[in-house]
Amino acid sequence: MARTGRPADRQVESVQKAIAVLDVLAAAGEELGTNEIARRTGVNASTVSRLLATLVAPGLVQYHQASGRYGLGIRILQLAGAARETLDIRRIARPSLEDLVAVSGETATLSVPGEHDVMTLDFVQSPQSVRSVAEVGRNSVRHATAVGKVFLAHGGRAPDELTRFTEHTITDHDVLEREIARIRERGWAVSRAEREPDLVGVAVPVLDADGDLVAILGVQGPRGRLDEARAEVLAGTLGEHARTVASAF
Repeated sequence: MARTGRPADRQVESVQKAIAVLDVLAAAGEELGTNEIARRTGVNASTVSRLLATLVAPGLVQYHQASGRYGLGIRILQLAGAARETLDIRRIARPSLEDLVAVSGETATLSVPGEHDVMTLDFVQSPQSVRSVAEVGRNSVRHATAVGKVFLAHGGRAPDELTRFTEHTITDHDVLEREIARIRERGWAVSRAEREPDLVGVAVPVLDADGDLVAILGVQGPRGRLDEARAEVLAGTLGEHARTVASAF
């Protein structure tokens, strides 16, 4: 069969039904009997019984003998852990970066936190002739960029010395702490000409199910195009995409 570069679109009905059983068990949050699973999936009870037997064998579903009911098995957790280890966040976030550029007309970035710094992992460049230029592998200044401030708001440590880059750079630790507290409260950060005189950046955290910071999405562009109202609108759009990316973790 010739390769098309896309997954096959013909689906196996029995696999679809097995997935429906797993979805029902996951949504229930409790053990369910065969008849109840059949009712919720719309699959007849005899088929559900066979599907459950098939899913119990590899540990995807657990049979509780005392109650005669079923719940998700430990194998699900093992597979989820393996999936997280192999996730390519650049691939996951790329459609969001492209959409952010289409919506904003500005450069969109994906950054990842390290132990002490936060680094640009990927970006999509603005199509405008006057634009912000991103660079893969570049660390964001923690106290003077929107991405850096998000990092500080989620456990990062501020530099001991707050270097002044422009007249708007925050160089007082007390002022910076108040700024970080506001970011935690509203869920997004902005930097207005704090790293470069004409640059504005907006950024939001991408959090996993445990609330840990796994990445940061940002948009950056010239000050003349990103006023306060525009930055707030983009913060909402960034937040929507951050939730989409986070759903993979």
